[in-house]
Amino acid sequence: MKKTGVVELKLHGGKAPPWLVSRMRKLAKPLLELVVMNFGVKTLLERIADPLWFQALSYVLGYDWDSSGVTTVTVGVLREVLSPDVGIMVAGGKGKRSLQAPEDIIKISREFGFSEQKTNLLIRASRLAAKVDNAVLQDEHQLYHHAMFVSKHGDWAIIQQGMCPKSKTARRYHWISYGLKSFVVDPHEIIGDVRLPWVLDMASSGSLEAQKISVDIVKEGVDQFRRDFNTLIRLAKGLTSLDMFLSRRRIRIEPRHKIVAKIIPMRINWDALNRAYEIQPRNYEELVEIRGLGPGTIRALALIAELIYDAEVSWRDPIRYTYAHGGKDGVPYPVNVKRMEKVAEFLEDIIEDLKVGRREKLEMLKRLSRLVPRR
Repeated sequence: MKKTGVVELKLHGGKAPPWLVSRMRKLAKPLLELVVMNFGVKTLLERIADPLWFQALSYVLGYDWDSSGVTTVTVGVLREVLSPDVGIMVAGGKGKRSLQAPEDIIKISREFGFSEQKTNLLIRASRLAAKVDNAVLQDEHQLYHHAMFVSKHGDWAIIQQGMCPKSKTARRYHWISYGLKSFVVDPHEIIGDVRLPWVLDMASSGSLEAQKISVDIVKEGVDQFRRDFNTLIRLAKGLTSLDMFLSRRRIRIEPRHKIVAKIIPMRINWDALNRAYEIQPRNYEELVEIRGLGPGTIRALALIAELIYDAEVSWRDPIRYTYAHGGKDGVPYPVNVKRMEKVAEFLEDIIEDLKVGRREKLEMLKRLSRLVPRR
């Protein structure tokens, strides 16, 4: 089963205390090694791509803040402890580090012995996932963190995060290569706290008609786009009634007057549109992949498709259900440093025992796990 999703968190500044990060590393290393030794690299990659499991991992490692740092700190720790011997390495990270993802992928590919073709496919996946969550899905959260987990088998998972300073929230987006059929058709299962009243989701299966028309428009050339765009602006200025178009939509949009604010201003990259005409993309995924085709142009194409060509567009926030986050700083109790260290030592002992064929402690741990009620 494909496990992808989005988690919404509070946007907090500052840094995690060094004493906690060092112990997170010490505990994470044997914990992740045990997952691989018992279930394999594929299972670990699937769990990293599961937003609930990742959230739980952060809490187990002692980072139980209900904040954006759950993503950045935990991924930073995993970046340091995951290595070739575990079978997974990490590219990218937070801020400027995210821009180095392609270079990191090249280094990882050399370490794992991937072909040039495989390396290019990984770089493409990294860029496309970022483009989708930053431009194709427009939920007011700007990406500032992007990390790609690459396995020795060439499979991958991606964890990226966007921030919305206005609402002081962050959203985490999870991807995985297993079972992913398209980057632009329902690639996520969404988890979050607050459903936004207005989200352009051109990655929804409900926007397939608008995707096709968007491709057709750019293939006809910039002149056609200009004519359609000028018509769109006249609609926005009230020279033609928006209600006439919106009354035909099946999805009710409230309140309708906000549409004008969402239409203008939009930054259109005319050079990117010219490149799109020259490339003649075969589908929406190829269109989205074109460099320079950003949120403004994608939004303009979506609005033209809906308001002029009467295509279906999804304006619903794709959050499916609410996820209850963990406690705040020090709640329900402060981090127990000694307990963390003892657990790390216990896990390390299990790993050493397994290397020489002894499974007594591991079986004891499994018996203890049965005492924990499962949903």
